[in-house]
Amino acid sequence: MSRYNILIVEDDPVIGILLVDILIGMGHDVCALKTTAESAVATAAGCNPDLMLVDVQLGSGSGIAAVAEIHRRKAIPYMYMTGALLPVGGPGDIVLYKPFLEAELADAIARIDIPLLPT
Repeated sequence: MSRYNILIVEDDPVIGILLVDILIGMGHDVCALKTTAESAVATAAGCNPDLMLVDVQLGSGSGIAAVAEIHRRKAIPYMYMTGALLPVGGPGDIVLYKPFLEAELADAIARIDIPLLPT
């Protein structure tokens, strides 16, 4: 399994901390945990993540809008998380519906096309 530098965008502090622990336990690095769309956009450039794990509905703003804004500057692979039962994202987007298991998270990460950096 590859090791990725991951930016988490999640407004629920308990879920955010759990995700950090799970991802680190899976062997990944977490460059930042952000709770708002604005802070995610501001952090993405400096954090330089390989992958973003983004909640669709943030307390103040939209995770989908944050991804769109980040992609105006640089295309970064992402997956969405949501507690809503309605379909979200666009064709080809990977969406994890909360609550999800660690194995489902690992499978979703494995399905994302993340460019490998030269070694």
